[in-house]
Amino acid sequence: MRPTARQVQALAAMLVDHCSLYNGALEERRDAYRHASKTTVKYGQQSAQLKDIRAFDPQRQGRWSFSSQQATLRRLDKAFAAFFRRVKSGEKPGYPRFRGVNWFDTVDFPRDGDGCRWDSMPGHPPRVRFRGVGHVKVNQHRQVVGRVKTVSVKREGKRWYVVLTAEQSKPEPLEPTGSVVGIDLGIANFLADSNGGFVSNPRFGRENAEALAQAQRHLATFPRACRDKRSKKHRRAVEKVADLHGKVRRQRLDHAHKTALTLVRRHDLIAHEKLSISNMVRTPKPKPDPARPGGFLPNGAAPKAGLNKSITDAGWGVFLAILTSKAASAGRTIIAVDPRNTSRTCPQPACGHVSGENRTTQAKFHCVRCGHTDHADTVGAINVLRAGLVHCDANPA
Repeated sequence: MRPTARQVQALAAMLVDHCSLYNGALEERRDAYRHASKTTVKYGQQSAQLKDIRAFDPQRQGRWSFSSQQATLRRLDKAFAAFFRRVKSGEKPGYPRFRGVNWFDTVDFPRDGDGCRWDSMPGHPPRVRFRGVGHVKVNQHRQVVGRVKTVSVKREGKRWYVVLTAEQSKPEPLEPTGSVVGIDLGIANFLADSNGGFVSNPRFGRENAEALAQAQRHLATFPRACRDKRSKKHRRAVEKVADLHGKVRRQRLDHAHKTALTLVRRHDLIAHEKLSISNMVRTPKPKPDPARPGGFLPNGAAPKAGLNKSITDAGWGVFLAILTSKAASAGRTIIAVDPRNTSRTCPQPACGHVSGENRTTQAKFHCVRCGHTDHADTVGAINVLRAGLVHCDANPA
């Protein structure tokens, strides 16, 4: 969006008031349960209070869309539902937290035309209208296909975005290519495919690490203070760090979208490893030293930290989510297979020997039984594809 200075103030005020509503509803739930009666407050009860809240505070809560405020209360309700689900499953609970104004950047409008209107001035360049804000110019990067269902306002640093979800007829699948491929995600190369191709790892985080470290060192020279008490230099330092993080995130997204689109256009079936990324980047547990009470043995945390940083920088999870979404829209098949021993198994049909000695280095594969040699990532991609095809044969659509 390209809001005017006055519209920026109105949008910021809308976020502040929705944040206040979210925190107030959270406080009500918390205090009700802390009471001796252990009262549980539900979404329906809090939504019913909105009419009185808006009448009591017409200058703030009363000037925004009623439906968007209901969406904010549903957002809190989903947070509590997820909390109780984690408690029930024995996971780390993570009780919903109060949000500061810097940590509340999105407002949702459940229906186009109710408090908001996309393309609010037909015949003019694209604009979106919000109650209490007005008609905001939009830099539209692609055409909206289908009927707009929901509209969201999102703030990222100094930038403002409007996010649309649209209902459309089932997209037409792409023409079959007759090609299948397996991919092996890595760090030295972003991915290797079963045809011997590679996609280089751009390492956006590492490229921007020096500039980010410098910006963070500059930010650290300012004492911690509330947002309203920061000086202009302090605010600029905060914005600089946020802009660099946003730049890296957008670069990763752009790379993931382009790589996924290339794969979906070229292949009918794409097999990939079923990775548990959260476990892969988990910090090693400390090892107490029995000979020294209170002491610890080396646990490999330092080198593991470097590996974790490289895995995070590669953005495998984001890429696989985008690949799955694009494949579904294009009518392609995505298969996730067990990654165990895919880079240790000889891909030759007559051999198939499995051994850790087959992978002599990070990049080189040499079968100790038949002597087959290839790039280790390519071997992994071939075995991933083979497992994917077996899965297709065993589970026909």
